[in-house]
Amino acid sequence: MIEALRDAVQRIFDLGGPVVILLGALSIVVSAVVLYKLWQFTAAGVGRHRALREAIEAWDMGNRLAARRHLDLSRSYLRPVVAMALDGQGDADRLEAEAEARFARLESGLRLLDSIAQLAPLLGLFGTVLGMISAFQALQEAGAQVDPSILAGGIWVALLTTAVGLAVAMPTALVLSWFEGRMDAERVLAHKALRTILAPAGQAQTFAPAATAAPAHA
Repeated sequence: MIEALRDAVQRIFDLGGPVVILLGALSIVVSAVVLYKLWQFTAAGVGRHRALREAIEAWDMGNRLAARRHLDLSRSYLRPVVAMALDGQGDADRLEAEAEARFARLESGLRLLDSIAQLAPLLGLFGTVLGMISAFQALQEAGAQVDPSILAGGIWVALLTTAVGLAVAMPTALVLSWFEGRMDAERVLAHKALRTILAPAGQAQTFAPAATAAPAHA
């Protein structure tokens, strides 16, 4: 098993050089990070906020008991932040800071994916340049007995690194875009939830008659 793996690595090294080996290692890193982030998002309940939304809607309508009941059923990672707001924490900056701390944990690793998505094509291009240099060196050493197959073989091997770099970068960029889109949606939800709790519509309706009754009494 180890010998077969060693032979496979050696063949890849002979074909594409150290750049292909490095790109292969980066693809393994990307796969590991993506699997971890999928598990983390699932465990945190990203995108699954039904009970939390129902709690916020109940609070907005002035039904405090229903809001507490729905919140107790929530398994969202934002539940502690919403609970702080329901318990009377009126500092919006503090609540948003608590939410951002949770977002930061969910966004850990995304910067690494972004770096690999940008670096992989450059590594592929670097390998292509090195391969082209080797191909033209071989062509020069052939002297007058130039064989077109020498140059053609060197070129396709050199271009292989660019193809591998793009093959690593494109799916990484797509997955990163998906993760970032999910986090943008989470931020919108958290911002709306906290603003709704701090200024519910039910409270505005409660104080509206008093505000209109004051001039009539005067």
